[in-house]
Amino acid sequence: METSSLAKRVSGRFVAGSSLEEALAACRKVNQDGLTVTLDYLGENVSSLDEAKVCRDMYLRSIGEIESRGIKGNVSLKLSQFGMDLSEEACRANVRELVLAAAGTGNFVRIDMESSAYTKRTLQIVYDLYSETGSCGAVIQAYLKRSESDIDELNSRRIRVRLCKGAYLEPEGVAFQDKAQVDLNFVKLAKKLLTDGNYPGIATHDETIVNQITAFVREQKIAPERFEFQMLYGIRRDLQTKLVRDGFRMRLYVPFGEAWYPYFMRRLAERPANVLFIARQFIRG
Repeated sequence: METSSLAKRVSGRFVAGSSLEEALAACRKVNQDGLTVTLDYLGENVSSLDEAKVCRDMYLRSIGEIESRGIKGNVSLKLSQFGMDLSEEACRANVRELVLAAAGTGNFVRIDMESSAYTKRTLQIVYDLYSETGSCGAVIQAYLKRSESDIDELNSRRIRVRLCKGAYLEPEGVAFQDKAQVDLNFVKLAKKLLTDGNYPGIATHDETIVNQITAFVREQKIAPERFEFQMLYGIRRDLQTKLVRDGFRMRLYVPFGEAWYPYFMRRLAERPANVLFIARQFIRG
């Protein structure tokens, strides 16, 4: 399946390549179109600490190449990729090395959020590293019921937040199950970030929500340079172009690496409705 024509079409549309060099070339093209990037080396739940170090080293290379090539972008990582399931101490050390390297070049590391089993530990690492370096930020998922209190805490610490809806399968006690509830909470949290947060990233491809956000910032006279929209590489390119044309900032989440296939299939397995969403992106072109 991984070498089928369909698989190649999927990888070519939504993944910027298997190598760092290919990803950097894609990032440069995105920059030329007036957008910034966050580079993501695909992979989760490594099976050894040696594998975690390989991932760390790829990110260290990425930070160095972003700096040397003058690319307008940063990096995003998952803690399970840095060894969280094997040793929290080793994971912290790996992430700290990367965040310090980013701080040394005036750059930034986004620490992604995974399932709710990681939320508390992830936020604690973000708090600790931010207090030391000021060069990392968090991701908050609008479908989690705890997210409003987490945003209040992150805002009070002036930590940058990317707000997304959430892609993992979660139980009813932990997360809103109804799409309408998730959408309402997303808009509520986005407004809180826009008024009280530190340069938030509003990550959505939902045009209805985008329109609500743009109306809100205009009503509240929130300057476009105080926040940014974020979307995935290859998805809603029409909406990306429109927002940039309208004067808003846009950052693309640019994934690369050999591990695209299991990552992609896991997302589809967790939320089968994503199949229709992806199909629509091919139709849009």
